Amino acid sequence: MSVSTAPHGAVTPGGSGVRVGVLVAALLAACFAFQLNASMLSPALKSIQDSLGAGSAEIGLTQTAFFTSAALFSLFLPRLGDVIGRRKVLAGMLGLMVVGCVIAALATSVPMLFVGRIIQGVSGPVVPLCLIMLRVEVKEPKRYGTLLGVITAVNGGIAGVDSLAGGYLADHHGFASVFWAMAGVAAVATVLVATLTPESRAPVTSRMDWPGVVLLVVSVGSLLIALNEAGKLAAANWPLIAGLVVLAAVAFALFWRTENRSGHPLVATRHLKQRATWATLLTTVLTMTGVFAVMNGLIPAFAQDAQAGLGMSAEQSAWWTLTPYALAGLAMGPVAGRLAATYGYGRILRCGLVGSVAAVVLMILTLHGQSRILLLLLSLLIGVVYAGVTNIVLNGLGIVLSPRENPGFLPGLNAGAFNLGAGLSFAVLYAVETAAKPADAASSGGYTAGMIAGVVILAAAIAASFLIPKPVAAEAQD
Repeated sequence: MSVSTAPHGAVTPGGSGVRVGVLVAALLAACFAFQLNASMLSPALKSIQDSLGAGSAEIGLTQTAFFTSAALFSLFLPRLGDVIGRRKVLAGMLGLMVVGCVIAALATSVPMLFVGRIIQGVSGPVVPLCLIMLRVEVKEPKRYGTLLGVITAVNGGIAGVDSLAGGYLADHHGFASVFWAMAGVAAVATVLVATLTPESRAPVTSRMDWPGVVLLVVSVGSLLIALNEAGKLAAANWPLIAGLVVLAAVAFALFWRTENRSGHPLVATRHLKQRATWATLLTTVLTMTGVFAVMNGLIPAFAQDAQAGLGMSAEQSAWWTLTPYALAGLAMGPVAGRLAATYGYGRILRCGLVGSVAAVVLMILTLHGQSRILLLLLSLLIGVVYAGVTNIVLNGLGIVLSPRENPGFLPGLNAGAFNLGAGLSFAVLYAVETAAKPADAASSGGYTAGMIAGVVILAAAIAASFLIPKPVAAEAQD
């Protein structure tokens, strides 16, 4: 019987027997909880800055700390799910997210906020774990593509409710209320995942390769810290950067050697050499670095800038930028997932990337006009082409290109690439914005420079996308 002819919410043949509608509801709750951690703070960053008496660079680094932590935990938690059970790991991640939210809500200093954000980062691979759990239950390409789009679209924002609520809470109740709201949603999601989702593991399981985990985390973590430090430009500690780069290289060399000798490697080196792996990861990192801080940092900051921008409040900026962006992405996500399964993941990905470049260029050309309507329209456009198309297809590629014997391998690395790119985006684009900021406070030159850097990086992502192989099994053949 064809799965696509089954009634909506029916039990999927070959799955665990759980109704797909119930499973999707629980997985969406988990993705909602993670997304709040990632985007609800965007309109509240200025409130945090004022409350803690910190500079914009310090608060920007707490965002980078969250995404760095998320990137590191994403390297191995999906594989741990393959081994000990995905439901168990996902529920545990959500529980730790609650703890991180509470610490951040109680923060009275930037270091305490850092601790909370780092613990929240344990939730980094929520989306890929949810997509793997969904794929176990849904086998038919077009139906899986549609549901993949539904779940992944949340990654671009929860219909704008996250950014809108973040702005409202920050304006009326202070930044701590934002974290308390996150904690409540995460607690509900933990219960739903623990009670409504089936347990699943990889077809062939083995022990976790903890030596490999440690070496890979040290390598990637050292490189991330070095890149974040380099983002300080003239104020950077360059001897420290050089030492971290050397440490990253040595740790990766030891990791490669360990994986070649291990009987149960975290990542088989033969998979790392394949284009399905490195080309996908490269495209994801470049895409996120080029666009994430534009829409989640520079644009809201411009909207709230009383001199160079439009002088909006945090809540107003969310209404005019992040809310339409998220709404457009949420509406487009299921369509993009089905189009990718029907016409090809690579083709639809490049459409989204080209559209993202065009949208950011148009934003650059219209900044000086300080028009709220243009800002709204271009936020909608970026929501369609990036949040609604590019983000969905990149997430899907991590699932459909992963080797069958290690299904958590590529989704985990790809989740790490998403979070790495997001953290790098705040570090790199904000560094460019700061370096290019003119003496005239009424000039938007700094914002423009940051966006131009984003366009250049997105162009590199388009080039890298041509190297990704076609996921034949995941695309409809009719």
